[in-house]
Amino acid sequence: MEVTINADMLIELAALLTALGVIGGAALWCHRFVLRDKKQSHELAAIRKEQQLICFGVLACLKGLKEKGCNGPVTAALDTLENHLNQAAHDEPEEDV
Repeated sequence: MEVTINADMLIELAALLTALGVIGGAALWCHRFVLRDKKQSHELAAIRKEQQLICFGVLACLKGLKEKGCNGPVTAALDTLENHLNQAAHDEPEEDV
């Protein structure tokens, strides 16, 4: 059996390799996109947790100042922060991360 290589066969082979390269590149891009999205989701969850801890710390400080007799901006900030935390607790669904 004799195999002859001609120009048409080379063109078909190049077209096949190009198509496989494009499909592989698209699959690799999708895989990397999913991995990057998962990483960003975990980072955002960590940032939200840190912000929650900071808010509760500020809330505790404001309540302590209020107990010591500070009024004015402390009362306004305390009310605003409590309203914000209550609103945020009802607006956002719980996430399992």
